[in-house]
Amino acid sequence: MNLIAGTTVTLTVAREVSPYGYFLTNGDEEVMLHYTELANKSKPKPGDKLEVFIFFDTEDRLAATLNKPYLQLGELALLEVADIHPRLGCFLEMGLGRQLLLPIRELPDLNELKPQIGDKVFVLMEHDKQGRLRAKLAGEQELAPLAVAAPESWKGQTVSARVYKPLQMGTFVLVDAGVLGFGIIGMVHSSERSRLLRLGEQIGARISHVREDGRVNLSMSQRKEVGRDVDSTTLLEFLNSRPGGSMPYSDATPPDIIKQRFGISKSAFKRALGKLMKEGLVTQKENWTYLASSQENASAEGNDANEGESSQDGQ
Repeated sequence: MNLIAGTTVTLTVAREVSPYGYFLTNGDEEVMLHYTELANKSKPKPGDKLEVFIFFDTEDRLAATLNKPYLQLGELALLEVADIHPRLGCFLEMGLGRQLLLPIRELPDLNELKPQIGDKVFVLMEHDKQGRLRAKLAGEQELAPLAVAAPESWKGQTVSARVYKPLQMGTFVLVDAGVLGFGIIGMVHSSERSRLLRLGEQIGARISHVREDGRVNLSMSQRKEVGRDVDSTTLLEFLNSRPGGSMPYSDATPPDIIKQRFGISKSAFKRALGKLMKEGLVTQKENWTYLASSQENASAEGNDANEGESSQDGQ
């Protein structure tokens, strides 16, 4: 029976080799259990049976450890990004005091979509061509069989979700299902987020729709009535900070410019402006928006100037 990296096996202590550790055997092969891999347990004796995890040490030699990893060969787990190498990829914490490589080819091409240290990614443990351990991103094929359906009652609720597939057109996430089970598959459309979301990022979002198959659509935008109040306050503060209380944005401004400048959709911008105009706080003229107070001041100054000219003409 061959020893395979990434698996847990029960081996017999063959002998101790100081100052290194113990040779363990399955009857056909031997593998070293270094003293540092005893996991603070008492020293074994020849003939003892030990359950160990098989991995490759720093010199690419098969070794054994009494430490328990977060996952084994072929298994799926959510692992934290411990380090990032610009050419190799991400190193994930796997519970052994050493990291598991998630190769750079598994990561998105766009830098904004790549994970950061502290993010967590769903991965499988597999072998590379040399038989060494590495991570592979888990996709829908691996996650869907474990996922649960969302109750219809969850519509409108704000939930926590983890990004497992980031795309520019939309972001696929696994929603925390709590006591219901492993998680719920969902998507945040590009129109329902204010920025790109990176792989492994945890976000808060509102369930806007529960599909018949139990999957969900999510939105990072607030409900229209709440968002309108927040957006109108933002626009009012922006106008107050501008010279003359005016800005070159109005109902006629293209959506991409609105999104770039304020981080909201054109429809949200129009709702916020409509609220401010209804309250008499702003006015629009020739594709510009003005604080009503600044317009009144400008009109008053113009009237004063005209009256002054009239009085001079009369003299």
